[in-house]
Amino acid sequence: MRLALIGAGRIGKVHAQTIARNPGVTLVAIADFHAEAARALAREHGAQVVEADAVFEDSNIDAVLIASSTPTHAEYLERAAQNGKAILCEKPIALDLERTRAALDVLETHTVTCALGFNRRHDPQFAALKQALVEGRIGDLETLTITSRDPSPPPAEYVDASGGLFRDMTIHDFDMARWLLDEPITHVHAEGSCLIDPAIGEAGDVDTAMVTLTTASGRLCHISNSRRSCYGYDQRIEAFGSAGMLQAQNETETRLRFTGEPGQLEEKPKRFFLERYAEAYSREIGDFVEAWQAQRAPLAGAKDGLEALRLAEAAERSLKEGCRIALDDIH
Repeated sequence: MRLALIGAGRIGKVHAQTIARNPGVTLVAIADFHAEAARALAREHGAQVVEADAVFEDSNIDAVLIASSTPTHAEYLERAAQNGKAILCEKPIALDLERTRAALDVLETHTVTCALGFNRRHDPQFAALKQALVEGRIGDLETLTITSRDPSPPPAEYVDASGGLFRDMTIHDFDMARWLLDEPITHVHAEGSCLIDPAIGEAGDVDTAMVTLTTASGRLCHISNSRRSCYGYDQRIEAFGSAGMLQAQNETETRLRFTGEPGQLEEKPKRFFLERYAEAYSREIGDFVEAWQAQRAPLAGAKDGLEALRLAEAAERSLKEGCRIALDDIH
């Protein structure tokens, strides 16, 4: 695969590094509105610096990885599809359902591989938990608990551009819930507060939230989010079933535990998503390349992005209206 990367910021750099470690893909071009950022990343990885328009017009480019700012995602996805390029797009496709559906309509008329950046599906621990559920290791799944806490809050000015906590942060948890529950979610109930940074509240968002999802069969999923965790990046999942329980724990630098007179001490969780999900990003690129080669569906696709966004919309409405929301009411 000859791949072009659009976006040379923080997440673009992560993708460039994972591409460099995958023998099935070559990073041939980098585009970014900030030319110096593109040049620096291109020098590091031996790629050319190009304008974004050139990416879609170059017949020698097989695929496009969209890691630019969120407002550009839908347009770039559509242009890539229209020009026959395979696509790996960072989440979300767009911040509203109408624009997201318009992009999916374009994908419907063009047969291209399109993966969405829900990298947590590729995390080894979460993937093992999913496989154990499929194998029936804990019998019938009854409740799912997802904990996701950032080490520190983003700047308040980030809120508007991100779409808010539910679209920016919880959307990963919504995708994990859909993937692990593996049945239609019918209702959403959300509660939220601003307990960490008053500026986030002044910007119209919350920094602490709890969401309950109910499925068609009555399974329950609880999602707990916080923009602050003094001990590191808190990422855990518990699946409870009729024959047992599965738990995916936080990742630390090693599994070392000290036992002595003060008691038992373990290392803090890894500090942030770049460290915690490094392996997941590598596996995500691998799955994208393999899906393109085999002409199969990737592990996470554009439709998954739409459905996670529907859950985010329902959660936001639930928070504003103070009631449980039927997902069928989110169009």
